[in-house]
Amino acid sequence: MSRRPIIAGNWKMNMTRAQATELITALKPLVKDAAAEVVICVPYTDIDTAVALCKGSNIKVGAENVAWAEKGAFTGEISADMLLELGTEYVIIGHSERRQYFGETDASVNARLKTAIAKGLKPIVCVGETLEERESGKTDDVLKTQVTGAFDGISAADAADVVIAYEPVWAIGTGKTATSEQAEETIAGIRAEVKALYGAEVAEGMRIQYGGSMNPKNVKELMAQPDIDGGLIGGASLKAVDFSQVVNYDA
Repeated sequence: MSRRPIIAGNWKMNMTRAQATELITALKPLVKDAAAEVVICVPYTDIDTAVALCKGSNIKVGAENVAWAEKGAFTGEISADMLLELGTEYVIIGHSERRQYFGETDASVNARLKTAIAKGLKPIVCVGETLEERESGKTDDVLKTQVTGAFDGISAADAADVVIAYEPVWAIGTGKTATSEQAEETIAGIRAEVKALYGAEVAEGMRIQYGGSMNPKNVKELMAQPDIDGGLIGGASLKAVDFSQVVNYDA
């Protein structure tokens, strides 16, 4: 089954509206002919700017998180309806930094994912192990727990439209990168877990990204792997030329 690659930028807590305008304006002509699906996931304050600038282009706009609740007394959270009103299409859920710094759990990831699906947002669900977990041989168990926890109670039809991003925590923002063989082996394991949950058709159709410091230097080698369907890009997404080189890896 052919899976269209998806390259998504995760700006994290970077870029004012003025900076976002400059970056997107520079990026659009550089990626306009990309074969891969192009997404930028931006801070909440940049969403309206990004949606306006990306209108009519091939760049989709996403958010970096979404609340599990529809509305209510949840200070600091942003609801799916708020994101949709601005024109948001994608949303990142369960990023390792949310897990590490803000108490995100498999249960809260599952609740956010259910809400995103119900509201029509396209989720990018993040899973990944720490260096300690990898070195102690727990990678497979950790990822199985995260995948089964995230997709608990979610139908095969809904799961089929979810993107998974494998992000080894030890490779995020450190400059370290899993070898292409390590990344492929681990992502193949994630796909096998999806197959165990939903069957071969869903597993073969699901797009699974690599999210551990993919950049212009390593993108070709990583994207040559049969189970890697794209990247969730951090640092390289903050520079138009660098991000475009990742997006156009097959050019």
